[in-house]
Amino acid sequence: MFTGIIQAVGSIAGIEPRQGDLRLTIGAGQLDMSNVVLGDSIATNGICLTVIDLSGEGFSADVSRETLSLTTLEKLRPGSPVNLEKALTLSTPLGGHLVSGHVDGVGRVAERRDDARSIRFRIEAPAALARYIAPKGSICVDGVSLTVNGVDGACFDLNIVPHTLQQTIMENYRVGSEVNLEVDLVARYLERLMLGELETKNSASGVTETLLKEHGFIRNP
Repeated sequence: MFTGIIQAVGSIAGIEPRQGDLRLTIGAGQLDMSNVVLGDSIATNGICLTVIDLSGEGFSADVSRETLSLTTLEKLRPGSPVNLEKALTLSTPLGGHLVSGHVDGVGRVAERRDDARSIRFRIEAPAALARYIAPKGSICVDGVSLTVNGVDGACFDLNIVPHTLQQTIMENYRVGSEVNLEVDLVARYLERLMLGELETKNSASGVTETLLKEHGFIRNP
């Protein structure tokens, strides 16, 4: 688990194809690696990667085809900057929100504009994720814990303050940039709980208006 508070910006030092998947070597930048051991987890642009080698000033990790298909990792190149965060401990301040490092899908920057000293971004999420994104709720973008300012269909708005821009890769975002998205854990589990026994019947309908009425979340006029 992670908090979504980025600890350092590293960079891709090497990409090695391995029988259909990849091994990445990542320069850790200013990330404190003194207590990292083999098998530890480090979130890289929001993706939980397992350290399989420690050498020089970074680490290596294997990336499966599943992870490549659901994230932006395959599009990174040597030198690409990446957000890094070590797994949280019981003594870690939870400054963001609980983040699993399991990316739900890839979004796209639809708009970028100045707003005083902040930058406003509009991100277009995959349609299947839209129901999990709520105004003033939490979302993780490339490993960064952020508050959703507004929602319009599958698009959501973010206000990024100067500190976040300086400490992450978000300053590099431009219209068309692709980003890893992880929705709030609570929203995913809530949907599963609401579906209840329907999930055991392989129902593909999800949470519907009828289901919400049956459970008292919507009242008939």
